[in-house]
Amino acid sequence: MRMDITYASSSHSNLSDMPTSNRPVKIIPLQHPSTASSSSSSSTAAVFSRWKAKVNRMTATEWIEMFLPCYRWIRTYKWREYFQVDLMAGVTVGVMLVPQSMSYAKLAGLQPIYGLYSGFVPIFVYAIFGSSRQLAIGPVALVSLLVSNVLGSIVDSSEELYTELAILLALMVGILECIMGLLRLGWIIRFISHSVISGFTTASAIVIALSQAKYFLGYDIERSSKIIPLVESIISGADKFQWPPFVMGFIILGILLVMKHLGQTRKHLRFLRAAGPLTAVVLGTAFVKIFHPSSISLVGDIPQGLPKFSIPKSFGYVTSLIPTAFLITGVAILESVGIAKALAAKNKYELDSNQELFGLGVANILGAFFSAYPTTGSFSRSAVNHESGARTGLSGIVMGLIMACALLFMTPLFEYIPQCALAAIVISAVIGLVDYDEAIFLWRVDKKDFLLWTITSLTTLFLGIEIGVLVGVNRDLGDNSSHFLQLLDFPSYVF
Repeated sequence: MRMDITYASSSHSNLSDMPTSNRPVKIIPLQHPSTASSSSSSSTAAVFSRWKAKVNRMTATEWIEMFLPCYRWIRTYKWREYFQVDLMAGVTVGVMLVPQSMSYAKLAGLQPIYGLYSGFVPIFVYAIFGSSRQLAIGPVALVSLLVSNVLGSIVDSSEELYTELAILLALMVGILECIMGLLRLGWIIRFISHSVISGFTTASAIVIALSQAKYFLGYDIERSSKIIPLVESIISGADKFQWPPFVMGFIILGILLVMKHLGQTRKHLRFLRAAGPLTAVVLGTAFVKIFHPSSISLVGDIPQGLPKFSIPKSFGYVTSLIPTAFLITGVAILESVGIAKALAAKNKYELDSNQELFGLGVANILGAFFSAYPTTGSFSRSAVNHESGARTGLSGIVMGLIMACALLFMTPLFEYIPQCALAAIVISAVIGLVDYDEAIFLWRVDKKDFLLWTITSLTTLFLGIEIGVLVGVNRDLGDNSSHFLQLLDFPSYVF
């Protein structure tokens, strides 16, 4: 089983394992809404006239669904058919989300509690305003690495300002996503090909895995998004190497990879894929409680209770964070909308990509007021949600309730989780992002796209994530410049 998501200039993709369907499905694409029927001579008055006529034809139900997409599945919900599968899917992904969210928070340079916060409020908000019924949002590895890389160059992660800036980033990203959704600008992302996305995520996955090596090796390494400083730091600190976290980390990583493989290849063992992160946490905690190894660092104390409402701070740093906010917004949109479109096709319902941007934006904005850092849709959790049979957004609400239970009752147990166990969870998750199959495929069928993949991945590895994505996107947009400029001639894109 494979999920194929097609981007601008590539027909090959390998993102998740999913069943296929040949039934045609109407999907509102992530593109310019009027390219097929508008002419460059359309006047502003004509645009407003068409928009006004469309508004006048809208029924009360359509108005409600426009502002609250969840009403689409609520009014047609089949309790006997859907409730049990939604409940089980929500519980399955919720159990997977709890340890993953703590792992990704550590990757972002934050305390684990902020990962739990980021997997709480945004999930509920997205279930209301998002149009995808299977997308599971929350902390993800790539966005977490971007947060760590940028904020680490501004302030030390041990300072309170670091956390404040991460929360402020969530607010800024949310505002940008809402603006793009309201102005129907999602079509711009259509011009970023899968070659760029694959090369970028492959290189980023390698950097993420290396950044987690410190928890396996038992000593600190330099914070960087470039491969050479990371490798040099690992080698220079080799005299501080400790065996206990190394052995435990690799054993847990091996168990995770075996469970993930069995869950993907054996239909009757599909539950193992979601149970992997929880298994890693339980095994690691049990070992620490029994043997008390002093050389294995632990998560430590985690505050108990739900996040409190608070207004984001440190607005004086907004200007310096704007480039990062745009970068995270672009990455978040690519990751979320790509998987959401595929899920909509598999489950035979209509997806409005611009509404999807708005839903993600509102989730990030409200999440920022409850101490969340930037969130987006997760490939792995969304795939598990789909495979578990989720039919509607109710599964997302169940995930949020699982997270609430963890915050209210389980945080005292998290104190003894080994850091190497959380690192193993991150590494096992990003291994699937290393897409060398795509490079081989492109080499055989399209040398130009292969060159684009190579340039993007090597630039990301050696010059850093920000430079890598900018070089790849710039090269990609350059190849599509004539079509891009042609679309900009249409005055009706706002509507």
